[in-house]
Amino acid sequence: MRRILGILLLAVLISALVVVLLLSKGEIESKPIGMAVEFTAHSACGHIAKNKGWFKEEGIILNTYDSYVTGMVLAAALARGGIEVAYICLIPAINAYANAGIPIKVVAGIHKYGYGLVVNPDKIKTIKDLENLDIRIGCTREGSPTDALLHKMIDKYHLDQDKILKKTSRMNPPKQLLALKMGQLDAGFICEQYPTMAEELGFKVLLSAQDLWPEMQGSVLVVKEDLIRDHPETVKELVKVTSRATQWIIDHPEDAAQIVASELNVVGERVFPIEVAKYAARLEITPKAMLNSLTTRLDCSNDINPEQIQATIDYMVKLGYIKKGFKAEDILDLRFLKD
Repeated sequence: MRRILGILLLAVLISALVVVLLLSKGEIESKPIGMAVEFTAHSACGHIAKNKGWFKEEGIILNTYDSYVTGMVLAAALARGGIEVAYICLIPAINAYANAGIPIKVVAGIHKYGYGLVVNPDKIKTIKDLENLDIRIGCTREGSPTDALLHKMIDKYHLDQDKILKKTSRMNPPKQLLALKMGQLDAGFICEQYPTMAEELGFKVLLSAQDLWPEMQGSVLVVKEDLIRDHPETVKELVKVTSRATQWIIDHPEDAAQIVASELNVVGERVFPIEVAKYAARLEITPKAMLNSLTTRLDCSNDINPEQIQATIDYMVKLGYIKKGFKAEDILDLRFLKD
C-alpha cells in the first residue's frame, strides 16, 4: 500500500512540475472566449489588437469575434450567451446589467465621447431650426447613447421636447447615414465613424458629444463575472492588450486609421441590415474619415472615472432607461487597470 501511495504521490508531483514548466513556456493557453465589438470606430482598439495578433500573442484564444451594428444590438447578444467579452458603449452595457440582469463588469475604458449631430447645412443653420415642422430627425432607439444626447440637447438649448421627439425616426447609424444621403432625413444623431463620413458627403456636424456632455464615457471593455472568477489572468491580459492597442492608436494614428478602416470595410457586408446592404456597400469607410474620427471625435483613453459612471447611471434613471439606480462600483472592477 505504501508503495502504491508513493507512486501516486510521485505521479502528482510530476504532473504539477509539467504544468509549471508549460506555464513558464506559455504552452497552456487561456480559456477560449467569445468576443463581440461594435461596427464602429468605438471598437478601434479591438480591431487593432486582432489585426496585430496581440490577442494570440498574450495567449488569448478567440473562438468568436463578431461585429454588431449598434451597442444596443450587442447588449441583446450578451443576454443570449456565448459572448464573454465585449467592446461596447457604456450606456448599452448599463442597460444590459440593470434591465437584463447580465452579470458583467466594466474592467477598462476605451474612449470618451464619439457621437455627433449631423445636419443638412442648407436647411439647418442653428439648433433652434430643429423645431421647424419640415425638419426630419434620425436617432437610434430609446435607451441608446445618442438618444441620451438628444435629451441633453433638448435640455441645454431649451427645445420643445414634444416637437423634437414626435418627428424623430428611430433607425440604426448606417441607415441614418443613407437616409441623410437620399434626402429622407435632415438631421441625425449618430455614433462615430458616421458623423465624419457624413462630412465627406457634404453634411455638417453641428454638435458633438463634447458640446453636450463634458467627460462623457463613450465605450468600455466589459467581461462576464464568471470569467473574472475562473480566469482572472485572461482578464488581466485582455486589459493589457486593450491598453497596448489604445496607446498604439495614439502613437500611430495614420496607421491605426488604415487598419480600422480596412477591418470595418471587410466585415461591412455581414453587419449592414439586408434592406440597406446594397446601398451601404457604396459608403466606403475611408482612412481619412477614420483618422479624423479617431483623433478629433474620440478621446482614446483606458481610464475610468467612477463619478462619471455614476452620473451616467443617474441620468439613465432620470430618462427611464433603467427602473432602479445602483452604485457605480457594482458594475466596475478596475483592479486590472492598476496591475
